[in-house]
Amino acid sequence: MALPTLTPEQRAEALAKAQEARKARSELLAALKAGTLSLGDVLSREDAVAKKTKVTQVLKALPGYGPAKVAALIEKLGIDENRRVGGLGEQQRAKLLAEIGG
Repeated sequence: MALPTLTPEQRAEALAKAQEARKARSELLAALKAGTLSLGDVLSREDAVAKKTKVTQVLKALPGYGPAKVAALIEKLGIDENRRVGGLGEQQRAKLLAEIGG
């Protein structure tokens, strides 16, 4: 399937929208890393920014969690590494919170 041809204006709008989404996701992860947001706060958010963020990114933003620890945790809990926060089920959310405590 071919990609649609965009006008320069449509392309500029799409780039601006993508940049805003990256900035909002970056701010969310920075707040998590700084401790102003907890894992429970992020998992309970209903906005598109939180829902579209990958679970691995969220976990890596937590203090004390690096790539190896996050990989072991999601494997232990049976969460796909490409899963986004919005795609987590209630049991997966509960298991994450019980494991990390936040």
